[in-house]
Amino acid sequence: MSSLFNLGKSGRVRLVMESALTARDRVGVQDFVLLENYNSEAAFIENLRRRFRENLIYTYIGSVLVSVNPYKELEIYSKPQMERYRGVSFYEISPHIYAVSDNTYRAMRTERKDQCILISGESGAGKTEASKKILLYYAVTCPTNDHMAALGDRLLQSNPVLEAFGNAKTLRNDNSSRFGKYMDVQFDFRGAPVGGHILNYLLEKSRVVHQNHGERNFHIFYQLLDGGEDDLLITLDLERNPQKYQYLVKGNCPRLSSVSDKNNWKVVMKALPVIGFTEEEVQKLLNIIASVLHLGNTQFGEGEEGETYITTETQIHHLSKLMGVDGSALGEALTHKKLTAKGEEMISPLSFEQALSARDALAKAVYGRTFTWLVEKINQSLALKVHSKGSSVIGLLDIYGFEVLQHNSFEQFCINYCNEKLQQLFIELTLRSEQEEYETEGIAWETVQYFDNKIICDLIEEKHKGIISILDEECLRPGETCDVSFLEKLEDALGGHPHFVTHKLANGKTRRVMSREEFRLLHYAGEVNYNVNGFLDKNNDSLNRNLKEVMCQSDNQILQHCFRREEVIDQKRPEMAATQFKNSLMKLMEILMSKEPSYVRCIKPNDAKQPGRFDEVLVRHQVKYLGLMENLRVRRAGFAYRRRFEAFLQRYKPLCPETWPNWHGRLSDGVSTLVSHLGYKPEEYKLGRSKIFIRFPKTLFTTEDALEAKKPEIVIVIQSGWRGMKARRRAKRRRQAAELIRRFIKGFIYRHEEYCPENEYFLDHVRYSFLKNLRQNLPKSVLDKNWPTPPPLVAEASEHLRRMHMRNMTLKYCRRVQPEWKKQMMQKVEASKIFKDQKDSYPQSVGRLFLDSRLEREQINLKVVQTLGNDKVQYGVSVIKYDRRGFKPRPRQLLLTNTFAVLVDRTKIKQRMDYSAMRGISVSSLSDGVFVVHMPSEDNKQKGDVVLHCSHVIELVTKLAMMANKVSYVNISPGSIRFAVARGKEGIIDFVRGSELKVAKGKRGHLLVVSQSLLPAW
Repeated sequence: MSSLFNLGKSGRVRLVMESALTARDRVGVQDFVLLENYNSEAAFIENLRRRFRENLIYTYIGSVLVSVNPYKELEIYSKPQMERYRGVSFYEISPHIYAVSDNTYRAMRTERKDQCILISGESGAGKTEASKKILLYYAVTCPTNDHMAALGDRLLQSNPVLEAFGNAKTLRNDNSSRFGKYMDVQFDFRGAPVGGHILNYLLEKSRVVHQNHGERNFHIFYQLLDGGEDDLLITLDLERNPQKYQYLVKGNCPRLSSVSDKNNWKVVMKALPVIGFTEEEVQKLLNIIASVLHLGNTQFGEGEEGETYITTETQIHHLSKLMGVDGSALGEALTHKKLTAKGEEMISPLSFEQALSARDALAKAVYGRTFTWLVEKINQSLALKVHSKGSSVIGLLDIYGFEVLQHNSFEQFCINYCNEKLQQLFIELTLRSEQEEYETEGIAWETVQYFDNKIICDLIEEKHKGIISILDEECLRPGETCDVSFLEKLEDALGGHPHFVTHKLANGKTRRVMSREEFRLLHYAGEVNYNVNGFLDKNNDSLNRNLKEVMCQSDNQILQHCFRREEVIDQKRPEMAATQFKNSLMKLMEILMSKEPSYVRCIKPNDAKQPGRFDEVLVRHQVKYLGLMENLRVRRAGFAYRRRFEAFLQRYKPLCPETWPNWHGRLSDGVSTLVSHLGYKPEEYKLGRSKIFIRFPKTLFTTEDALEAKKPEIVIVIQSGWRGMKARRRAKRRRQAAELIRRFIKGFIYRHEEYCPENEYFLDHVRYSFLKNLRQNLPKSVLDKNWPTPPPLVAEASEHLRRMHMRNMTLKYCRRVQPEWKKQMMQKVEASKIFKDQKDSYPQSVGRLFLDSRLEREQINLKVVQTLGNDKVQYGVSVIKYDRRGFKPRPRQLLLTNTFAVLVDRTKIKQRMDYSAMRGISVSSLSDGVFVVHMPSEDNKQKGDVVLHCSHVIELVTKLAMMANKVSYVNISPGSIRFAVARGKEGIIDFVRGSELKVAKGKRGHLLVVSQSLLPAW
């Protein structure tokens, strides 16, 4: 039914999005802008719950996709599903991650403007899975060749590698990304992926040395211990038990039921070569991973005078080997620090606590810098090899969502600052997009009231006044500094700010829930308390200079790249961690502002990772943190629903007699006629240049309900029309069949007449039938002589076709013949010309191959070869020569060259027979192997005729006749052969059949040859 389905250009039937509105009481609405009570958070969450209950995990807020993690596999990601969304208008089909992917891709192709997809949400909400689905969609649906397929494979294989080194098990998620990732995928002018680039943000390095209870370190450590081969672990001086390593025991969670570290290790090891890692690089990388574990097991002791020393020299030995550094220098650097005062260097011993901090700082620095190197290496693999004109980019931002934990520290501060900036960008771009659409359609823009979080961003990042500036200042201030002094500085500088509170500045009620070491920020998403303990250390993120010097001298190429010598020489202090993050975030904002954004907001329905469970309190928090209600209010500030004229008219035209079944005028006039008939009030809608804008969802729902009520009537009209059309088709087919039979009968009657209108159809049918039958029964090989019997009408044409087909098959066969086989066949053809139906032994020779020679090279005496000189032996065979007088048998070798043949007795050439002088070759018609080579007797050099016997007479005579070009000189005698004995004298060979082969001197001085009747000699 045309009201239910819309037939796309490709001919596929697609269920349009509005069809589900009739089931809205059960499954909710597919777009939150259609919520009647759009200001109600409860209505928003109830809509999410209804859809989640029906496994409908995707819902739109305009062009924003909200995704709820189902914690189970859903059958909605297959290749047919990808094809279903390919090339389909965004609102034409139910919400899906593929719809966002395809819409972004098509916008990039048609508008030639870079795009980006921003994926955000809490840990465990499904951000990483969403980015994988998007990459997979592009890998499967985009045009490709072998090079691009390899690039797509590298893009996909980079995911398990980055997850191994950058993801970890947290309390909320077994595979939590502990870094932010922005990936650019580059496409050429045809829309094929040709390159990629990854930017990483704020790796949680503190996890390397410390994990909360129930959490784990980064996956790669456990994968190495569980999946690494025994020989590898021995090389790395590691044991399989994770409990043996201090950096892996703090979370008390060495194993995961939901994850197989061994299988994931295999995936990572398989992926690394695909991305472009050499075996040496993989080994160096694993050496570094192992060295981090050994660093954690490096223990210190404290002497009587307070000096610190290393108690685990074995670990230093392991570190020296794996890192490629001097062991004694490393031990010295872990227990002492180098200071520079007034141009002089001094070595100062570290306290026990300082040594532990230096060890942990080195572990974090080594792992963090190695992770950066890993991303750079992946980028080299994904880089665009040849610059492509007209290339475009789709960016994927998979970044941590707003975090509120029980204990919030420096990492949560940076994460939430990032989300404040993204929210600021999100609202700005959403408003800009809305405003541009209104202007394009010629509709007046209405001012939208929303919370501008610029005040919070300024609170954090403002120069000289913001929290980051104060933090940097406190880190650089000479003298004793600590986290508490930093908090005091914040209170002095920001005391009157409406979005900043501390225990000292708070009222009595707030003080009861705040620690004295905390400050509170009132973010756009809610209040968060941050504990200042560790802020200065984490912001400093510095490594003792002497540790840097040791690492710069490493033999490990990866560490050489990570720790540059210039870093030690350069006296300039590097930027603090928070400032580095702020600067990289500013660059990210510039990147995103230069692109057209799409958004995916991920929500986790419960903390237990259970399918089907919907925790309303948890979901409400995320709805608030993600700013979804704010986004909905911005989207609904004007009009709730908008569609292009053609889509609106196509769906609702049955509701107006003037537009049903088809409207032939301008689309805008058709829509205007339709809404007038439906009784829309002026304040309920506006007509733009190409779209209709409907302000209230209720208006749309009323229209949809009217369509639902109209469907039975439409069905009756369609059914009657369909039945009438079928009846007309049947009647037309019957008329055509009767006319066909009449023409056929008339043609049969006139079939013997000349071609005329009365018989043309019949004769054409006869020709067509024969050709169709011939096509299905053509001979398949040159030996197949079958050919369909043609009717007299086409007999001449059939014969021409038969010859053409045979010639074509022969030509194809000859082209396929190899040179060696061609030579064999030529010899066989000549043998057939000479011996077929002439000699009894010929039929047995047909199926046997002629050999290049019957003598091995070693069987021909070297002296004979030297005597022949440049005349190479082309064929050799053992023969028996019979003397012309007395017929005494003598074993000989007959060697054929290109110009003559020779009879050889061991080392001597007994007779030379020039081909030019040869008069002929005689053989009998029986199955014996005797033949005579006729040579002139008057020439003393040639010595006259030669009587020979050979077991391969057919082969030998054929080759000799072809080489001598004497094929026509071969004589086959049925009874006897005469040969010259001397001048004027003749000898005779008589041939008879007998029970066994026999060659002997017979009566009257003749040579008698008795041949077996069925001798298989040849």
